[in-house]
Amino acid sequence: MERLYGRILRDHLHQHRQMAFVSGPRQVGKTTTCRALGDRYFSWDLADHSRLVTSGPTAVAEAAGLLVLSDAKPVVVFDELHKYPRWKSFLKGFFDLHEQDCRILVTGLSRLDVFRKGGDSLMGRYFLYRMHPLSVAELLGTELPDESLWRLPRELAHDQWEALLRWGGFPEPWEKASETFSRRWRNLRRTQLIREDARDLTRIQELPLLEIMARLLEERSAQTITYANLARDVSVSPHTARSWVDTLAALHFGFCVKPWFRNIASSLRKEPKWFLRDWSVIPDEGQRFETLVACHLLKAVEGWTDLGLGTFELRYLRDKQQREIDFLIVRDGRPWFLVEAKLSDATPSSSLHHFQKQTGAPHAFQIVRDLSYVEANAFERSTPVAVPAKTLLSQLL
Repeated sequence: MERLYGRILRDHLHQHRQMAFVSGPRQVGKTTTCRALGDRYFSWDLADHSRLVTSGPTAVAEAAGLLVLSDAKPVVVFDELHKYPRWKSFLKGFFDLHEQDCRILVTGLSRLDVFRKGGDSLMGRYFLYRMHPLSVAELLGTELPDESLWRLPRELAHDQWEALLRWGGFPEPWEKASETFSRRWRNLRRTQLIREDARDLTRIQELPLLEIMARLLEERSAQTITYANLARDVSVSPHTARSWVDTLAALHFGFCVKPWFRNIASSLRKEPKWFLRDWSVIPDEGQRFETLVACHLLKAVEGWTDLGLGTFELRYLRDKQQREIDFLIVRDGRPWFLVEAKLSDATPSSSLHHFQKQTGAPHAFQIVRDLSYVEANAFERSTPVAVPAKTLLSQLL
């Protein structure tokens, strides 16, 4: 299956001299996608390759054939390079010496800002692309968005939609569609994330407690995080609980959606909602569907931002009267569209009407899982409207 990100990275390699950094969750397809585009491949996890990298940029350039005149610029892929303590210095030196001789893809990085210390020595030398699991729109095609951002709606085949709901968007479980495979895959992924990634990339010593927190957060997807309660359940301090949630988000186990306020100081005092990256583990239908919608919206806002189409944020809304809307997409600092996720209720929530008036957002959607697909552009509606999930999600990324 060709991924959307293969298309994005091909365009990058054709248009830009900068390195492309590809981050994303474990098993999302970063290595597979980039190796398909690469001519030379170096992985920190391979002993011969790691020894070569530690020998310096010239040794790698020689192994990649860059010291011999060529009529083409090979694509050099560095995988899991962030595990090398001096990865930034190595890449800076390699890029500065050989940016005219090759194009560079770097995969396997978690959020760069989490592990960045001090000034960014790579400023101006890379563009970041955040890779996500499969989505409705990606299963329908890999065309890139234009300035309008949304695509015209297309219908996803019923069996693909059901597979996405049940098995999640990570490529292997989705393709296998097997309960035994998915269970083993999920357990291995969680183990590797906690016992390898967290151990290697953080200073957390109490890994068994971190694993307990991860399991608790699996049960609490689509819920507001109360750090004091979470800390009590795991037997750590609230400060530690907050720090560990940030770590699990940085390792792409899940992500936080913060409330939106015009007053930034107010927004900092409100607690976020938590969502898993893999909705297939969630037994509750409502939580699972809301998490699927959250993952689709995050993929869209991060993709649009990474492609340079604007600055986008995923937020939620709640006021003092406890009225709440599940999601708000903010475009260049302005509310763009509201989304309320429902399994079957096709009557737009009164909160949609209220918050659309309060925020001035041009669109307000009640996205409904059980409504049948309709071939109509949801973004042509300016008043609150119930929209089939298969329609609206097909218009994103």
